[in-house]
Amino acid sequence: MLHLLLVEDNPSDVLLIREALRRCSVPADVVIAYDGEHAKQLLTRERFRPDLIVLDLNLPKLSGLEILKSFSNENNIPIAVFTGSNNAADRELALSLGACEYLTKPNNFDGYMGAICGVLQRQWPGGEASRPAAKGAQP
Repeated sequence: MLHLLLVEDNPSDVLLIREALRRCSVPADVVIAYDGEHAKQLLTRERFRPDLIVLDLNLPKLSGLEILKSFSNENNIPIAVFTGSNNAADRELALSLGACEYLTKPNNFDGYMGAICGVLQRQWPGGEASRPAAKGAQP
């Protein structure tokens, strides 16, 4: 089972990511931090160690970039930035701060599902994520 920390303030994006997990047949325990401050608190807990972190950049209280700057990733937890920002400077900074991937949120459902399933395939070696079913097909 994937232990995922989802750092996302938009409830619609949370629902889409949960749907992507379902479509990719990834059993997951998802912990959600709706703001950067809560994410930072979770990541400093000694016994909290997710398998993967999906991090938005535009968060209330503390930005995703600030989380990356303050997060000591000595456990080598993959951090996939999944954000609406397609700013090249944000991308370069996030990757230089330890993010393993930087993806801009697609503006359509199929693109969104494919992006999340792709992250799972690349970053969760213990999983068997597969691409979502074709449009209109049942998973």
